Amino acid sequence: MLVRARHEVADVLRLHWPTVEQHTGINSWQLRTLAALMRCRTRAMGGHLDACSDCGQVRVSYNSCRNRHCPKCQGRKREQWIQARQQELLPVPYFHVVFTLPDTLNQLALHQPRLVYDTLFEAAWQTLLTFATDTKHLGARPGMVAVLHTWGQTLSLHPHLHCIVPGGGLTEHGRWKGARGRGKYLFPVKAMSLVYRAKYVQLLREKLPTVEKELLKALFGKKWVVYAKRPFSGPEHVVEYLGRYTHKIAISNHRIKEVDEHTVSFSYRDYRQGAKKLEMKLEGMEFIRRFALHILPRGFVRIRHYGMLSGTSKGYSIPVIREQLPGEKRRKVEVRQLEEYNPLLCPCCKKETMVTLQVLAKRGPPQGLRTQRRYREFE
Repeated sequence: MLVRARHEVADVLRLHWPTVEQHTGINSWQLRTLAALMRCRTRAMGGHLDACSDCGQVRVSYNSCRNRHCPKCQGRKREQWIQARQQELLPVPYFHVVFTLPDTLNQLALHQPRLVYDTLFEAAWQTLLTFATDTKHLGARPGMVAVLHTWGQTLSLHPHLHCIVPGGGLTEHGRWKGARGRGKYLFPVKAMSLVYRAKYVQLLREKLPTVEKELLKALFGKKWVVYAKRPFSGPEHVVEYLGRYTHKIAISNHRIKEVDEHTVSFSYRDYRQGAKKLEMKLEGMEFIRRFALHILPRGFVRIRHYGMLSGTSKGYSIPVIREQLPGEKRRKVEVRQLEEYNPLLCPCCKKETMVTLQVLAKRGPPQGLRTQRRYREFE
């Protein structure tokens, strides 16, 4: 049974909302998102009042904001996404690789996040494609599922991609070609880091011709990191990974330990000290400012599929690959079933006897001319 968190991001927002409203470092889209998170599953979102016609149990249910940045709204979305991906898993080795951007790009990411993050996706895929299609390494077209994370453990800006890659690819003749050997990763990581840096800078020059020469020089002076983990031990571990990373947000409510009128304390892991668990205390508005850094631009796609796993290719490639694998490897991964919520089921007597007594209307946006104006703008 999931234990409810003692404190929430929404609690911090309520305590500081008048200041959030006037903060010049929070743009209109971030403000609208924060307002949704603050109102999630409260009377302001509307809902309904239900009662059991048998035992008389009364239940008040408030609506969710369904925002992808909300700590309370990711569970079901995550399960649905995992269920869809389970049906596409191949009985082959999978690899986990992380592409990280140097902090030299943080300032640009603050002002042009879509440009910086789109380029990260493209550079990572081009790097993988360059090595995979080279006959010295694989000689086949690979696939990749990439998930963008923009945060570090202390809510600092730390853009990076978590990628899972099947251990092989399809040749130009449509034949499955498995990865060679059992190393940490398909390709040499140091060489990938150099190619990744070159690809990113090249794409940045193309997309932003006005980019400063000093920035480009600084990027080539930095050590870029491509981190490879050992292959997953089986498809079930790939699913576990997907569940842990795909719909993760900057900070969960359970990591927030204390909240008062002035400060917020939360737990984090310091990986420089062997993932030691520590606590950090921030001023309330500083916590909100850091959280807002990780609100993605409107409509930005943070989970992307490439190559033989792309939306246009997987319908053909996955059945073809399964057909070519040895008989004992053709089995599909068992798909776990979602537990459907039944609104008619009484939480007390466990009978389908709940009836709606009253529909609770949704209230308008929070008080404050700036928020109301921005809400109307995006409606």
